Amino acid sequence: MSVIPLQNKKVEPLLSVRDLKMHFPVKEGIFMRTGKFNKAVDGVSFDIAPGETLGLVGESGCGKSTLGRCIARLYQPTAGEISFEGQDIAKLGRKPLMPFRRDIQMIFQDPMESLNSRHTVGQILEEPFQVHNIGNRESRQKRVKELLDLVGLPARSVTRYPFEFSGGQRQRIGIARSIALNPKLIICDEPVSALDVSIQSQILNLLIDLQKEFNLSYLFIAHDLAVVKHISDRIAIMYLGKIVESGVGESIYRTARHPYTQSLISAIPVPDPHHVAHRQILVGDVPSPINPPSGCNFHTRCPQAMEVCKQVVPHLSDEAQPVSCLLYDASKP
Repeated sequence: MSVIPLQNKKVEPLLSVRDLKMHFPVKEGIFMRTGKFNKAVDGVSFDIAPGETLGLVGESGCGKSTLGRCIARLYQPTAGEISFEGQDIAKLGRKPLMPFRRDIQMIFQDPMESLNSRHTVGQILEEPFQVHNIGNRESRQKRVKELLDLVGLPARSVTRYPFEFSGGQRQRIGIARSIALNPKLIICDEPVSALDVSIQSQILNLLIDLQKEFNLSYLFIAHDLAVVKHISDRIAIMYLGKIVESGVGESIYRTARHPYTQSLISAIPVPDPHHVAHRQILVGDVPSPINPPSGCNFHTRCPQAMEVCKQVVPHLSDEAQPVSCLLYDASKP
């Protein structure tokens, strides 16, 4: 089992994920028996250091959001370890998990869906303190105003409802809620994909500023490599429930090794009308995680696939820029 290496190997990781799996049962037939499993996350391992951002990139349906929800313990993982500050939280029950919920927060993709439309902004931001029984009403209201100021919203917003704000402003409210309890790790599940391009950079810069001020760690999930490059220290590429390549942001862009990573990078638009794009277009759709291909999961779409790729399962290599591809495996048949 290979692990994505930290940039600074002397630093103890804040989060360590080992061989994490999330298999959803698929019920079939008249009696609704479990015959197959949707292998949304199928053996993922990585570390995140304090104050670091790990970008997680892949197509829709590759298991990115499921992985994030497992780490936040919104899902109970099928197998594997989620070690936060040295303690495995993968199998903790509701009560012993409560202290960790203060330290691990989440920003969701759709700010309108993640905010209670019947509550005012003040009620939404005060709720985390009520759940964890922190402070009195006066101190909570004071903290709510501080949170609004941190994310660039006026204090008068406390009496307004989510539908009265724009998409970017609603996401600022979601960010304010995520930092309310002074967490150490925030899982950003495509926090800018539902926003206008002009607003995306503002939200990304806000996240960077908050990270510097509070030494936050981010797991930044996205499908756009250009967005991830702007905010991430390291990048991991995910395909069909597995990590297929990872590395420092700049090295991934300059020397992408896996054919899937190369295809994603070739799809990044270049703001130059004279630039001639050399797209590496993938054939076919992402296979079903219920019936994944034999051997390498990517061989059905890979332009460089070999016959051996249909039989042998590649594993993430132990290198500075790990890759899971038989093209770079010297031990392949």
